Amino acid sequence: MAPRASWKGYLKLSLVSCPVRLYPATSASERISFNQLHKKTHNRINMKPVDPELGLVERSDLVKGYEYEDKQYIIIDDTDLDAVRIESNHTMNIEAFVDEGEVDVIYQDAPYYLAPDGAMAEETFAVLREAMRKSGKLAIARLVLSSRERVVTIGARENGMFVCTLRNPNEVRGTAEYFGNIPAGKPDPEMLQLAEALIKQKETTFDPKNYEDRYEIALMAMIREKLKGHKPIIAAAPERGNVINLMDALKASLSQSAKPPAKSKSKADEAAKPAAKGKTAAAKENPLKANLLKAVGKSKG
Repeated sequence: MAPRASWKGYLKLSLVSCPVRLYPATSASERISFNQLHKKTHNRINMKPVDPELGLVERSDLVKGYEYEDKQYIIIDDTDLDAVRIESNHTMNIEAFVDEGEVDVIYQDAPYYLAPDGAMAEETFAVLREAMRKSGKLAIARLVLSSRERVVTIGARENGMFVCTLRNPNEVRGTAEYFGNIPAGKPDPEMLQLAEALIKQKETTFDPKNYEDRYEIALMAMIREKLKGHKPIIAAAPERGNVINLMDALKASLSQSAKPPAKSKSKADEAAKPAAKGKTAAAKENPLKANLLKAVGKSKG
């Protein structure tokens, strides 16, 4: 079955336009979810609309209301919403282009894929896509989703385009309330150097497959054990020692062999992993570490 589009309309740049379809780029359907049951009957609880005066009511009797004063509402029906017609209802009109790194990540909200709607749109779509790819730019446009106009970025991605809705500036909290009391003093140079070395040791190329949801895996393992009629085996959380001194903790970290970042492991992976035998070649000190340890040795003198 072909995926269902969230929005259909036109992508427009000046006098150039082509029909497009917008699809959600992510899905939460694979996440473990729970239903609310009654503790005795185990019947699933239905959430039904209740009127304080009438009690249970039919959903067909519900209407939309906007609260303009405390407990004072104006009724909005479908004809009212249909009367609110703006260009972005059916057209993503590109208003500007910005550098790819210029959009602050805090404004990025929901991701979507954009594809041409029909073979006749493919040529125009490809021209716009490749022009953005070669220029390294993101398009800024608007569209109406769920009765709300959203500002979006549009960029090239593989053979299609990637759309990201942006949060409204009034939805983003300022930092002063959270960061205002954090001292701005410079850290100790030696501790900073050691911390930078630790970062260097763990540099890698990001692959989301290496960071699976370990809680989700453990949760599913527990559910499977319960289905078998077994008492779930809960793994104890690792004990964490108290960090007494930051400098000592940094030096102790650097005294360990340089290792690549550990990948997330499922229970099956852990059970299949053979026991470690002796030190491997990866445990040998590299020149960077040797120099850092020399610096640590000097600090002890």
